[in-house]
Amino acid sequence: MDEHFYFKQLTSGRDFAVDNGFAHQMVNHSYCIGDTETRQALLVDPAYDVHSILSVLQNDGMDLVGVILTHYHADHAGGNIAGHEIAGAAQLLELVDVPIHVQQDEVEYLGHAAGLTPDQLKPHQSGSTVKAGKFEIDLIHTPGHTPGSQCLLVEEHLLSGDTLFLHGCGRTDLPGGDPTELYYSLTQRLADVPDTAILFPGHHYSADFSSSMEYTRHNNSVFRPRSAEEWLAAFAS
Repeated sequence: MDEHFYFKQLTSGRDFAVDNGFAHQMVNHSYCIGDTETRQALLVDPAYDVHSILSVLQNDGMDLVGVILTHYHADHAGGNIAGHEIAGAAQLLELVDVPIHVQQDEVEYLGHAAGLTPDQLKPHQSGSTVKAGKFEIDLIHTPGHTPGSQCLLVEEHLLSGDTLFLHGCGRTDLPGGDPTELYYSLTQRLADVPDTAILFPGHHYSADFSSSMEYTRHNNSVFRPRSAEEWLAAFAS
């Protein structure tokens, strides 16, 4: 890995929003990706406590040049969950003026759920890249959990949002969920991600904070079915 690659995994209730009981319960991960040579950095899924997340970059001498949202749900992008108001990208834009990178299919949902207007969003198609200094982040459209869910691949780090966890995968019974699409996202759209890549999910749902894709593919039950029909019978909600 390049010595100038900057990467931090932050956990809600531990590294930020430490006094927020709901953030502690949800154990979301936000991520910092950047280039220590140019000092440019991106934030992935900043929510709950945007001031504290921004301060991580500031304390490390990094300059924020953009935000990437993996999907529209409030615990990743900001909004309301069961009466819990969560600060997110909209509140961050009150502090800094940066582009919010999303998949095209997520734009409408982010408007309704996170209070983000189309002019605040930079929509992408699968295969697009976003740069932090010299490091290119591949945006992989992985619908299923939501229509515009995306995973990010950079320097053999796969940030999977709620598409894939170390054990299990994202639910499909919320608005925009589609179990068939999620099956194809896991088995085909992520197929080119090498086994050597390290998986960093959107929540701390397992004992470990990350694992190799090789380990995940061998041990995560969502990869055991041999067909879409088997997968849907086992995991469609």
